[in-house]
Amino acid sequence: MPHRSSPSPRGRVRIARGASPWLLPTVATAAVSLAGARRSGKARAVAVPVTALAAGMLWFFRDPEREVARGRVISPADGVVQSVMPWKDGRTRVAIFMSPLNVHVNRAPLAGTVTSVEHVPGGFVPAFNKESEHNERVVWHFDTELGDIEMVQIAGTVARRIVPYLPEGTKVEQGERIGLIRFGSRVDVYLPEGVEAGVEVGQKTTAGVTRLDRD
Repeated sequence: MPHRSSPSPRGRVRIARGASPWLLPTVATAAVSLAGARRSGKARAVAVPVTALAAGMLWFFRDPEREVARGRVISPADGVVQSVMPWKDGRTRVAIFMSPLNVHVNRAPLAGTVTSVEHVPGGFVPAFNKESEHNERVVWHFDTELGDIEMVQIAGTVARRIVPYLPEGTKVEQGERIGLIRFGSRVDVYLPEGVEAGVEVGQKTTAGVTRLDRD
C-alpha cells in the first residue's frame, strides 16, 4: 500500500520522505564531530561548518502540515510564478520556480486518480533558465473532474533527483503530498482549456494553499 498523508495538527513540521540519503550522513557527521570537539581542535574546526550544513539540510527538507485551501486548481509547489503561458493545444502552463529556501514537497493540484507517472531523462541546467524545459523531469497525469491534468516536476542543477511518492492508479485528495524535488527546481501545471489562470508572474505560491485558477 502506498503511503498516504494522515491528518496532523496544523503547524506541525516533519522531515520530508526521500530526504534520508542526503540528511542522515550529514547529521551523523555533525554528531560525530561535535562529540570529538572537546578533545580535538581538528574536530572543532570540522564541527562548525558540518553542524551548520546539517541545520541547513533540516530546514531544506522540512515538510510542514498545511490546511488545504478550496479551489478548482491549487498550487502544487511553494515558490514564485515564473511564467503564465498559453499553450498550443489551448491549455495554459503555469510554471513555478522553487528556490533552495522553499519547501520542496509537492502536492496534488486536484483530487483524482494518478493515471501516469513518467520519468523523462534530460539535462540539469538551473531551473530558472528557459532551457530547463529539457531537464530531467517527472511527468504526472491526473484524471480529475476537470479532465486530464498534467503536472511536471523539473530537476535543477544541484541535486538532480526527483522522488515520486505515489504510483500510477493511486487515488489522491487535493493537496495531498505526491513527491519531492531535492534542491532548486521547478513545477509546471497545465490548466485545461477554458480554465483561466488566477495568478501572475512574480506572485508567491504556497503548495496546497494558493489557488491557480480564476472563477
